[in-house]
Amino acid sequence: MSICVDVHLLSGKRAAVEVEAEASVESLKRRAQSALAVPGTGRLLNSSGEVLDGAQMVTEAELRSGDVVTLHVTLNQVVQIARHGSHCHAFAAILGDGSAVTWHSDGGCDSSAVQEQLRDVQQIQASHSAFAAILGDGSVVTWGSARYGGDSSAVQEQLRDVQQIQVSSDFADRGAFAAILGDGSVVTWGSARYGGDSSAVQEQLRDVQQIQVSSDFADRGAFAAILGDGSVVTWGDAYFGGDSSAVQDQLRDVQQIQASSGAFAAMLGDGSVVTWGFAECNGDSSAVQEQLRDVQQIQASYRAFAAILGDGSVVTWGAAPFGGDSSAVQEQLRDVQQIQGSGSAFAAILINGSVVTWGDGGGGDCRAVQDQLRDVQQIQGYQGYFAAIRSDGSVVTWGARIQIAIADSHRQKSISSRPSAPKTGKVLYSCLL
Repeated sequence: MSICVDVHLLSGKRAAVEVEAEASVESLKRRAQSALAVPGTGRLLNSSGEVLDGAQMVTEAELRSGDVVTLHVTLNQVVQIARHGSHCHAFAAILGDGSAVTWHSDGGCDSSAVQEQLRDVQQIQASHSAFAAILGDGSVVTWGSARYGGDSSAVQEQLRDVQQIQVSSDFADRGAFAAILGDGSVVTWGSARYGGDSSAVQEQLRDVQQIQVSSDFADRGAFAAILGDGSVVTWGDAYFGGDSSAVQDQLRDVQQIQASSGAFAAMLGDGSVVTWGFAECNGDSSAVQEQLRDVQQIQASYRAFAAILGDGSVVTWGAAPFGGDSSAVQEQLRDVQQIQGSGSAFAAILINGSVVTWGDGGGGDCRAVQDQLRDVQQIQGYQGYFAAIRSDGSVVTWGARIQIAIADSHRQKSISSRPSAPKTGKVLYSCLL
């Protein structure tokens, strides 16, 4: 005897799946994935939201013809945006079938108007109150507030063969996107104050390899693009790095650019560093210029930079309250492997897996969890709060109670002092409480 159940995806896609009553739930799941053209892994949930045991028979799971079950597929990417004040309220996720879903606490950034277009989604980027999704054919779908780039209709015909998107946005009332196309050209849209108008440098934007963005609380922002020959083109608000003319002759053989909220720092092929932008946002590195030799990596907080040198030591500059002064921990900053900047603080992973932090705010002081910060492999940061991922897959957080979305689960988990995450899970911040 066989039964027929109605299997739904979170995206709304559905299929009727027939299976023998003596078959396993795992067999039902495989048939459902085939019927819905869903690759990868997943799990079945009954109408009560309970996960069905794949080893059980369909009859043991008490499934009957006409029942509705949900297929939860692995999330390929989770993106969080849209904060009013200190509250996050909108998320977008790419599902295993290439569709995308959004969820939110107050109706922000509803994707229903473009839901049918969100197929074969490869990547999603987000401004303060808008999303932009790159599809498999290289086109782009946008939604959310037009002021933040949620309306790309003016450039829609140009958005073909898009390879990468960057976003300029912060806590004010505007935002912009910049897309790199397959031929190395760039298309921008959104607020001109945030770099949404690149017409003044459009002819220079050829063979673009990478784009970085600097945006600030003061309702302005800028973009910086590295070209194939190692030179740099900038546009947007001049005060916040959109005008690099003062250092243009130095911007040769650029390997990497990092941005704070108002300034840029470029690492050159010879290991030196060039900075420009608002001086108070660490656009002036003259005080440490002689130390910036053999630089391997640069990271930024809101108003400070930190550079790892070839010998594993660290040089910092910028506003002291934002991590620009590391003198209190300088002796500990030896054999540094990785640095993460976040809000007003930095966190450094040493070669032995321990962590050193500095700066103001909760993230700059990890003493409450210092004993747990062992064998750390990676650190993620957001708004001055940090999560350290250890080799056993567990997660240690400090700075505040943090809600984290695990990429192989559609459920949000609230994690505080001694969190644990699946070893295969990718940790992404979803909301700071």
